[in-house]
Amino acid sequence: MLNVETISEGSVTQQVNGRLQVDTDGQGLVEITEAVSRWVFGTGILHGLLTIFCRHTSASLLIQENADPDVRLDLMVAFDRLAPRDAGYIHATEGPDDMPAHIRTVLSGVSLSIPVMEGQMTLGTWQGLYLAEHRDSPHRRDIILHLIGA
Repeated sequence: MLNVETISEGSVTQQVNGRLQVDTDGQGLVEITEAVSRWVFGTGILHGLLTIFCRHTSASLLIQENADPDVRLDLMVAFDRLAPRDAGYIHATEGPDDMPAHIRTVLSGVSLSIPVMEGQMTLGTWQGLYLAEHRDSPHRRDIILHLIGA
């Protein structure tokens, strides 16, 4: 049996845009959950939908487990297997890590949508938000936040 219940309802009365800049140390996952959570709470919007968008083609966004750091290491190993640097790509102008970074971004995506209730993102117990840096060198990444609700 499937049961769907209405948790809240109301009209949309506000929207807020923001930008989160993330400095990376090179390839890896940077948790952004706390920064985004503080921003969401600070908007005063209690119920709505948060859209998070990464403005880059060689970095992506993930919702992933944030309890065991081994998950992050295993994800990076999996990315290396799925898009290895030595696969003989035609696009190599920006270095051997660039084309694999584009592929990894295609596989993981550049936007997330997260419901907001009571001024909090409705993430699961073990879920966190991550910027995945797919390039080897440090970068500054822009993440655009858009919250609509009431």
